[in-house]
Amino acid sequence: MAVEPAVLSEQFQALAWTAEGLRLLDQRQLPGSEIYLLCRSAEDVAEAITNMSVRGAPAIGIAAAYGIALAARELGSSDNWSAALEPSFALLEGTRPTAVNLAWALRMMMQQVQRPLQDSDMPAALLALAKQIHDSDREANLTMGRLGAQQLRKYDKRAQHVITHCNAGALATGGFGTALGVIRTAHAAGLIEQVHANETRPWLQGSRLTAWELVREGIPVSLQADLAVGHLMKEQTVSWVIVGADRIAANGDVANKIGTYALAVLAMHHGVRFMVVAPSSTIDMQLENGDLIPLEERDADELLIVGNRQLDTGAEVFNPVFDVTPADLIDVIVTEKGIIERPDARKLADLMSRQRLH
Repeated sequence: MAVEPAVLSEQFQALAWTAEGLRLLDQRQLPGSEIYLLCRSAEDVAEAITNMSVRGAPAIGIAAAYGIALAARELGSSDNWSAALEPSFALLEGTRPTAVNLAWALRMMMQQVQRPLQDSDMPAALLALAKQIHDSDREANLTMGRLGAQQLRKYDKRAQHVITHCNAGALATGGFGTALGVIRTAHAAGLIEQVHANETRPWLQGSRLTAWELVREGIPVSLQADLAVGHLMKEQTVSWVIVGADRIAANGDVANKIGTYALAVLAMHHGVRFMVVAPSSTIDMQLENGDLIPLEERDADELLIVGNRQLDTGAEVFNPVFDVTPADLIDVIVTEKGIIERPDARKLADLMSRQRLH
């Protein structure tokens, strides 16, 4: 995987296809350095997903789709594309278990592989589909931004204070963002006065990534320690918590970055409305409820190494990456197909039967 520096610009793309391969903004280096990685193979993409150079459920799915396109390009031709690409599919599918967009994107690519095509047409067809998945995600974000902003206006036409957790912005998606897409749209409409971003331990996606995105756009943002939000809600008039999602079960339970569940409980106690923003590809209708969502745990060093300091005292470490927020703590789920207030299984089934809004 090649590494190349970039000049800081007003616009950035977390993922971009080039003639050389998939260009990824290395999110581990932000905000200190804007460094791009060039992935030339499915193995490169799998490594970037695993080590969190690219992160965020929609972005992971998009990257995996490009990974399959790279694998097909590397093969060039095959008598049996399904068999030839099977190792690449398996490698990419195993990188991050919780983000359902990964499995969804790979399923779309596999369906393309199984269509009868001239041998030489398959790499081009897979690349075209990966680009379509990428473009479609950004279009969905724009729609969700508009729908979510309408919800904020519905409850209060004045500029509001909102809280967000982790990073669900352009860095985590095909562009624009899910939760931050709503925040961007609402701020442009004069509906947001201040964003309060949780630091989001242990990877500090809020401190490093969300703050970086919002400051670049001139959107007022302040940071707080994750456990400061209860005090913040008690002392400050906060209207909404707005977060993304990595997987949504059929009953409306939501898996998102660790700390989201506690945030939802605090919001309920303080009368703060709770919004989840995610594309319909994040909804897993095969899982009846959130108890069935596989939750990833990561290496203990993520908690034991802070900067250059080693904090290991010999204690055991519990480092879950995600938690599940029950549907009854969620006021609204925003997707590109529409909005669900007070989500439940019937409402999600109805939503998934709809066509995408435009």
